[in-house]
Amino acid sequence: MKSKSHFLQDLNLTSILDPADPQDKNYCATKIVGTIGPACQAVDKQVAMLEAGMSAARFDLTWGPIEYHRRSLDNLQTAMKHTRKLCAIMLDTLGREVMIRRPFRIEADGWPNQAGQEISVKMGQTLTLTTRDVECTDTVLPVTYSKFAGMMESGDTLYVGRYLVSGADSASLYLEVIEVIDDCDVVCVAKNEALLDGLLTVFHVERSSDELLNLQNDLPLLSEYDKECLISLALDYEIDFISLSYTRTVDDVIEARAFLDAVGLHNTKIFAKLESRQSLLNFKGILNEADGIIISRGNLGLDCLPEKMALVQKTLIQSCNLVGKPVLITRVVDTMAVSPRPTRAEATDVANAVLDGVDGILLGQETLRGFFPIESVQTLVSIARQAEKVFDHHYHFDHLLDTAYEVEEGYYQTTGQSPEAISPQSSQGDLSDTDGAHDGPTPGRRAPRRIPSNESFSSLSLAIKAMTRFGPSSYGNLQGMAKSDSNGRLYHGSPYISKLESISSSAVRAADKVGASLIVVYTHTGRTAQLVAKYRPPMPILTLVVPRLVSDSLKWKLEGRHNARQCLLTRGLIPMLATPQPHGDTVLSEAISAASRMGIVNPNNHVVAVQRIHEDFCVKIVSVDAMGAGIKRTLNVDVTEHGCLTTVAATPNTAKGQQPDEDLRNELTGHMVSSVSELDESAVTRAMKLLANGNKQ
Repeated sequence: MKSKSHFLQDLNLTSILDPADPQDKNYCATKIVGTIGPACQAVDKQVAMLEAGMSAARFDLTWGPIEYHRRSLDNLQTAMKHTRKLCAIMLDTLGREVMIRRPFRIEADGWPNQAGQEISVKMGQTLTLTTRDVECTDTVLPVTYSKFAGMMESGDTLYVGRYLVSGADSASLYLEVIEVIDDCDVVCVAKNEALLDGLLTVFHVERSSDELLNLQNDLPLLSEYDKECLISLALDYEIDFISLSYTRTVDDVIEARAFLDAVGLHNTKIFAKLESRQSLLNFKGILNEADGIIISRGNLGLDCLPEKMALVQKTLIQSCNLVGKPVLITRVVDTMAVSPRPTRAEATDVANAVLDGVDGILLGQETLRGFFPIESVQTLVSIARQAEKVFDHHYHFDHLLDTAYEVEEGYYQTTGQSPEAISPQSSQGDLSDTDGAHDGPTPGRRAPRRIPSNESFSSLSLAIKAMTRFGPSSYGNLQGMAKSDSNGRLYHGSPYISKLESISSSAVRAADKVGASLIVVYTHTGRTAQLVAKYRPPMPILTLVVPRLVSDSLKWKLEGRHNARQCLLTRGLIPMLATPQPHGDTVLSEAISAASRMGIVNPNNHVVAVQRIHEDFCVKIVSVDAMGAGIKRTLNVDVTEHGCLTTVAATPNTAKGQQPDEDLRNELTGHMVSSVSELDESAVTRAMKLLANGNKQ
């Protein structure tokens, strides 16, 4: 697989150093997730963070009683009402975390505090980590896992650090194991000086540089406290995501899905948190089953060699980009916990992550206990905006299509199956299951709501090809796809792009060709919008989610808010709840009016809309009127089942007696879309001629 590279279009430093355009402040494609804690629990702080650009709020169950998190969630609801902004809710699980057992007190605000129990450690000092029930002292640290000593060997490296530790903290201690005594005491020597404070966690660094030799703890994926919180909080709040800590294999994701379904959280999506080398070796299955990926660079950086981390990050991000699933990174501006400005290395790190294609950035202790939570969000948004301006959107688009050709060619060479022998059904998928109603979930999996792999077989093929670097490299992996997926349907083996993805990529190409300022996507589940975002268009993607009433045979409920908020972690999407209207153009006109008020479209700009009419999808090109309050004139470009442009029609706003050029309309009718899902350039050019002629009348 070819690697992605980025090139600046303008090497003039003077232009690069020019102040940012104030108009840029209206939109940032990269999403920001803030961790809620003592530094930002107050309503006014959360209001400011939402205004600054926070897309989702993370509530970490690792530390803090459930009453504290409940109060934080109440404050977030109030902040959303004040700002009239959507914000997704993410719960981060405790999972398999091993901690140092120390007493704590609950402060007036409900947050646990261990202040006054600092442990000063000198380099070369001997310490003992024990499973015995003893008090914590300067030399004896009791751990919470009873089988801890049995995992250790002489020469192993342990890391003891503060919960959400940062580079600005001194609470980071590396220990080397000297001996294990009576299967309960682990005697270590300190490799550096440290001042240990707050909640302390323990991480066992992998002893091998090229394989897995460490014994893994057998702690449950979801602790009893995790389950209690999820069940209790789900009664009063809509949980959009869970961050599944210490995900090791695909079975972990399946287990979490089964639990969420059992407690009624069918709509909650799962972000698998990669924190160890074992998760990298099992990345193929994890990515296929999870709804998104979090690259936990803190722990992952301990388990991987430092010289490999940049390559690991880029590979993970690119693999997620290929399948169109959101990917977040952590640990970006550590020093902003104590400083109002990031270091140059941190600023460069953020920009490079955006250029690599990351969907969002997760702030940890910067917002949880840092002195500058609002400034941290503002800084990330500012850096991301500037990086997005030089992101090579055309290269990214072409890269996806070129890789699709490579996979198709490799598949043909491996299987000997000709493209003509593949049935159309296998490449187009089941449109009834793309963005509409679904049957009930399969036990143990949430198949109807994660993106089914056979909706975009080429995407899964690309991911398999990209991820073979984590295992045996062979096109034979594609042969293993000829089995049932979680929906009970078959992968037919076709590497062709599905109809839904063809529509999505065509919309992006059309928007680029006509110079559109906005893409509008009508959706119920968010899948179509995610596929459009996969191609990283330079313009915003306004995602219109129309709520609908559904029944579970016992009661009626309104669905749609979940889907809108869950779009908040996909790069480029701006979700908006739309009021049901009898005519689709009315909704589109209102959406354009709202976008105009947001400052992301101007009068006479072009807008590309993707909507579903019955069982067909339509790509529509419209113009904003001179007042910026709605549609001026519309070109409908309908893409049928066979990928043809069939209709070019004027809107009802056309002046009486003024009709589009019939010759142009006839010329465009039946013009084919290319096999790589691009709208034919000449067809779009002729469509724009028609639009221009209509605007002059």
